[in-house]
Amino acid sequence: MKNIFKITLFALTSLLLVNCKSSNRNQSTLTGLSFDGQKTPLGMVGVEGGAFTMGQVQDDVMFDWNTTPKKIHVRSFYMDEAEVTNSEYFLYVQYMKDVFPPSDEKYKHIYSSILPDTLVWRKSLGNTDILSENYFRHPAYADYPVVGVSWLQANEYCKWRTNAVNLKTLIDKGHIKNIFEIDTISNFFDTDVFLVDDSKLFNNDTTVYKRGVGRTVRKRGEPRPSRDAFQGRKISSADGILTQRFRLPTEAEWEFAAKANIENREYNNIRGRKKYAWDGKYSRSKDKRTRGDQLANFKQGRGNYSGLSGWSSDGADIPNKIKSYPPNAFGLYDMSGNVAEWVADVYRPIIDNEANDFNYFRGNIFTKKMIDAEGNIVIAATDDSPEVEYDTLPNGKIVPKQLPNTIKYIPITKDDTSLRRNFMVADNTDINDGDANSSRFYAEDEDGLNSKPSMYNSPKPPTVEIDPDTGEEVLVNDKKRRTTLISNKTRVYKGGSWSDREYWLDPAQRRYLPEYMATNYIGFRCVSDKVGPMTTGNKKARNPSR
Repeated sequence: MKNIFKITLFALTSLLLVNCKSSNRNQSTLTGLSFDGQKTPLGMVGVEGGAFTMGQVQDDVMFDWNTTPKKIHVRSFYMDEAEVTNSEYFLYVQYMKDVFPPSDEKYKHIYSSILPDTLVWRKSLGNTDILSENYFRHPAYADYPVVGVSWLQANEYCKWRTNAVNLKTLIDKGHIKNIFEIDTISNFFDTDVFLVDDSKLFNNDTTVYKRGVGRTVRKRGEPRPSRDAFQGRKISSADGILTQRFRLPTEAEWEFAAKANIENREYNNIRGRKKYAWDGKYSRSKDKRTRGDQLANFKQGRGNYSGLSGWSSDGADIPNKIKSYPPNAFGLYDMSGNVAEWVADVYRPIIDNEANDFNYFRGNIFTKKMIDAEGNIVIAATDDSPEVEYDTLPNGKIVPKQLPNTIKYIPITKDDTSLRRNFMVADNTDINDGDANSSRFYAEDEDGLNSKPSMYNSPKPPTVEIDPDTGEEVLVNDKKRRTTLISNKTRVYKGGSWSDREYWLDPAQRRYLPEYMATNYIGFRCVSDKVGPMTTGNKKARNPSR
């Protein structure tokens, strides 16, 4: 026992001496031990948070009255420089095809559920089949923003990106073996499952390194396990190795990043009067070398998608290659024009007057890990129970309720919220919306019953019925008359696009679409949370005068 203690003390002392000699800023000032700090994710820039006026006070020519100005504070975060491209999304599609081959009966709907809808390019009175056939897969469009992607698909991409980045990080640092070199990707890596029980992810020939317990045999070319603070135990989220999850930006974050008021702190801009993602009130460049060039890709008039050929053209009649136009003050490209972008929020006609003024977001559904009777965390569609559960969307598309080998989550219960003052229910998408004062008939559903009230008369999902002639199951769409698309499944999208007029380039403008629908003018980009200090290291953001 004494020998083990001496060996441990010697190892710790050696580690302290090595770390003290280095000038690593990610180092404990109390023990000298090194740790991993947060770094700017690849392809992203830091957006330092602060106060701004969400909404706009320009003329409301659409008479929507849904952009009521409200002063709020946004936390710092990281955001993609540009929209996710066709090539980046295609990598995701290929990865998922390898992991969940559509030839496998139990996986047959997973691959098709993530494919972009290329038919969004078709027009009844237009010759656009060339775009349906080529825009997503042809190399000529590799660096163009992906479109035809629904909010649900964009959300799934963000989850996959988190797992892909963490998997590569663990391989590069030598914490796990390179599973890409062992064989084709046969296991779906999930960050949450890795943290809970990594044995659920890998076979015996692909194990997690247990450093400090015996000797690990390395193959030639295999990354060397680093000497760090993880000796003899499994990695946890507290170690700082794994990236913060990628997700869609909230509406407040997207608008704050697009307005980039750091470049012009005049009173009018702080009050939300900035018209574009760039500084100024015109869509053409004032710079001497580029004077007159359009600063964004948008529809300039009826039948005028790019301007006259030559000098007055904006360079594109459909989405253009990313980074084709100058970035805004945060270093973000195409925050006005090119394609509109999905954001995380559930749509409601107005910005809530009584909403949280700190990092506003509508759409929280608080969940917790599902635990079985034996106290184990439940994982979906494992080898013991390989059946994948599917759901049918209102447009008839079949999607998995949850990917195999991922942890199941359930809404929190009343017991979890007992005596809490900050939240009371699991689903907060329609919180403070649809109360008795909002609608005369709110307490009644469409049949006049007090069963499950609905604030908005939106379409219902299709139902499965038995065909009396064939005896087969068929999907029957909602046949009742509906007056709105607004529901708890309706999401906000922001920014103008290649097919929009200049009016929609205003970052404060907001529109909505059901989360399962896709168009040829909506794309997306990801964000990641900034942890720790508010500053992002962006000197220009902190003090533009320097």
